[in-house]
Amino acid sequence: MERRMTKALKIYFMLVLLAMVAVTSWASLREAVFPALARAVHDRWFLATLFDCYFAFLTFWLWVAYREARWSLRLFWLVAILCLGNIAMALYVLIQLWKLPKNAPVDDLFSRLKS
Repeated sequence: MERRMTKALKIYFMLVLLAMVAVTSWASLREAVFPALARAVHDRWFLATLFDCYFAFLTFWLWVAYREARWSLRLFWLVAILCLGNIAMALYVLIQLWKLPKNAPVDDLFSRLKS
């Protein structure tokens, strides 16, 4: 059961990573982010969605900060998550999943890391 859950999580986060890289690349090839942002900040629903998104990013980072023993990694992942969003989040989880020992329970994913 544990191995299936770990495999399912790896597949899910790989799909998130691929989808986000694909949609970000597609959008970037059609329009630069800053001109689009300059127009979008006047839309109330865009701002509400942006606040929602960044509160979710910070919530995820609180878990990262809890897990990581070193402040340098905590700060690195904060910047990565705030700049890359779900791309960084998916990468973080995938790295942690690949670091799990072969027969480790998925619960270990939520445990604090030792320095």
